Amino acid sequence: MTFDESDLLPLSALQHLLFCERQCALIHIEQLWVENVLTAQGRQEHEKADSGFGESRRDLRIARGLSLRSLRLGLSGKADVVELHRAKEGQPGCLIPIVPGRWRPFPVEYKHGRPKENDCDRVQLCAQALCLEEMLDVLIPDGALFYQSIRRRERIQFDAVLRKTTEDTIERLQVLFRSGITPPAVYDQRCKRCSLLDVCLPRRTDGQHSVKGYFQEMISQEV
Repeated sequence: MTFDESDLLPLSALQHLLFCERQCALIHIEQLWVENVLTAQGRQEHEKADSGFGESRRDLRIARGLSLRSLRLGLSGKADVVELHRAKEGQPGCLIPIVPGRWRPFPVEYKHGRPKENDCDRVQLCAQALCLEEMLDVLIPDGALFYQSIRRRERIQFDAVLRKTTEDTIERLQVLFRSGITPPAVYDQRCKRCSLLDVCLPRRTDGQHSVKGYFQEMISQEV
């Protein structure tokens, strides 16, 4: 299946989906957004990383804010940084206009905070690599996540397991968007870190609390 340009979904929604399907729908289907300290810090760090200014060295080219798309997967987005390393003999590589030789793309995504236990960051990075592979017709074996809190890169291998997890997540995203339905709330520890807490109201809409109880509490607060 090949998607039309108008049907491409935001690559950034993958991370929201893996964090919380309801959050993903609120942001990308209902177009709701609330910023808190964490999201503001993350936005500022991304703006610096994908400023659009590149660098050129003898065996390295650095592209920032590179636009990505995949008509096969139905995704579009932007990479913080894509490093292009001069490919050695026998390594997969792609051609760059005007620049001689073959080059090996290496995507780098900048993240606020520390490495996470779940796959949300790794899936987002792998999706960027899948887009680049389609655009440049080259195999990309790995990339990196740079975490601001520890100021260190974590190298990520795009193995068969991560690639399948990423494509399965993309399919889940397509299904969610086609349904156009925001999933019901589930209140848990994730909610405390979510900037949409006051919009989502998970403790009021998770099916565990009655509307009558909600109004009684609101009235008691006014008295």
